Amino acid sequence: MKKFKVGIQLYGVRDQMEKDMAATLKAVKEMGYDYVEMAGYFGKSAEEIRSLLDQYGLTCISVHQTLDFYESKGQAGVDFVKTLGVEFSAIPWYDKAKLPGSPEWEETKATFIRCGQLLKKNGIDMCYHNHDFEFEMVDGKYKYDIMMDEISRDLLKPEFDTCWVRYAGEDPCKYLRAFAGNVRILHLKDFTCKKLASGPAYALIDENGNPVKATTREDNGFLFRPLGQGMQDFPAILAAAEEAGTEYIIVEQDQTYDVPSLEAAKISREYLRTLGQ
Repeated sequence: MKKFKVGIQLYGVRDQMEKDMAATLKAVKEMGYDYVEMAGYFGKSAEEIRSLLDQYGLTCISVHQTLDFYESKGQAGVDFVKTLGVEFSAIPWYDKAKLPGSPEWEETKATFIRCGQLLKKNGIDMCYHNHDFEFEMVDGKYKYDIMMDEISRDLLKPEFDTCWVRYAGEDPCKYLRAFAGNVRILHLKDFTCKKLASGPAYALIDENGNPVKATTREDNGFLFRPLGQGMQDFPAILAAAEEAGTEYIIVEQDQTYDVPSLEAAKISREYLRTLGQ
């Protein structure tokens, strides 16, 4: 298997980033992460962050950045992330009420295209980081698929979150192969739950066709886990990622419960080493 470039989504260690960005960046580098994906800037300028990244030998390959940042700041917003050195700007979340199937989808699509064009002009790929709710059906088709069908890959590429694809009841490997050539950056995230495809992304009905309250993630015993401690098949995911031409694998754990966030990040990095990464 190929050697991927391994990074970490710093949202997973946001508690430490807020306390001491320098110490946190130093720690993740020492664990073996060479790349980072920013999620928030903690009151620092782009120049201050870039200086710390350079000091510890880290590359900021991507940011999770909402589109209102670019809509309000324009080129100045793009210049901020360019200073960090990014290749990708990922939409971290978008209001499901404005996605395909809603009256606001056409306006949302126009916003995506406008921001995608601005970023592309500056040499940055715009990506979409999914959750589970994009895998709700609209007229027999997933919202995710409608979105990707209606916007060119030149302007919007996937940044698959493998946890949410799987939790929604889909196969991350299938989606990686379906978008081969357009998935340069990929989120690896592990989890446990009682049952797949039973979270709030799905409207349930009983045998009489009456709606049933959707099971929440909490009801379903959903927990984020360090890589290798949950239900994901990462050898298969990495094999599919290789086929798809993925270059960067980004570790993300949204929340920790029984170990500190940096310790969880270390566990995930050590697990990847067992897979030759």
